[in-house]
Amino acid sequence: MNYKVGDLVTRNSHGNDIIFKIVSINDGLAELKGVNVRLIVDSDINDLSKYNDEDIEHEGDFLKRIEEPLNLDRNDYFYLPGKILHIDSDSDYLSRCLDYYDKYNIWSMGINEKEENISENIKDWLDKNKPNIVVITGHDAYYKRKGALNDLSAYKNSLHFVDAIRKAREYEGRHEKLIIVAGGCGSCYEELIKAGANFASSPKRINIHALDPAIIASSLAFSDKNKEIDLISIIRKTKYGSDGIGGIITNGTMYVGFPR
Repeated sequence: MNYKVGDLVTRNSHGNDIIFKIVSINDGLAELKGVNVRLIVDSDINDLSKYNDEDIEHEGDFLKRIEEPLNLDRNDYFYLPGKILHIDSDSDYLSRCLDYYDKYNIWSMGINEKEENISENIKDWLDKNKPNIVVITGHDAYYKRKGALNDLSAYKNSLHFVDAIRKAREYEGRHEKLIIVAGGCGSCYEELIKAGANFASSPKRINIHALDPAIIASSLAFSDKNKEIDLISIIRKTKYGSDGIGGIITNGTMYVGFPR
C-alpha cells in the first residue's frame, strides 16, 4: 500500500492500538506522531495499516468526560481563574491545549520551544507573563537498554524537563505561588517531582494524552485559592489517571469574588 505524509495509520505489530500521523518517510521507514497520545516513533512502512475511523482509543468517551460543565455558582459570585503559561515542544499539541483553555475562558499563553531550550528561557517567559501555573511538556521516552528507571540519561528529554523545572523554581521557589505541571510520555516522574514540579508524568512510565497537561492545568486554574485541591479527583480526570500523572496537594489559583 502506498502511504504519504499526513496519512493516519496504526501499527500492526502493536495491535493497531494507537492512531498516528505520518510525519516523514525515508527509505521505507516512517516517522509517526500520535494523534491523541504524546508519542513519536519510527516504523517500517510495511508494518502500517490505514486508519479506518474506528474509535480504537475510546477518544469519544474521554472527550465527553472532560467536557462536562464546571459546577460554579453563577448566581452571586464571580470567578477569576488562574493564568496559565503553556510551553510545549509540539506545535500541534500546543494548539490543541490552547483551544481547550479558550473553551473555558482561561487566560493562557502558549510558547512552542524544543525541550532542550526551555531551561535557558523559562525565567524570562515567567517574568514577562507572570502566570499562576506553568506547563512544561512535549515529548519524552524511557529507554530501558540505557539505564534504570531513576537514571535520567535513560530518557529522551526528562533531564531537559528537570533543568527547566529547577530554573522555574529559582524564579519562584514556593509551590503555592507557581504551580508547575511537567513531563511527557514515559517521563521520570520521581525526578521531576524532586526538582520542584507540583504535577508530573509518568508514574508507570506510560504514554499520556495530548490534553492531559492542559486538563491538570485547567483544573488547577478553577480550584479555589483558599482551599486545598482535590488531588485524586484532578488526576482522575486525565486519560490514564495515576498511571500517567501524579502530584502533590497544594491550594488552587482561582479567586472568588462577590457580588457578581
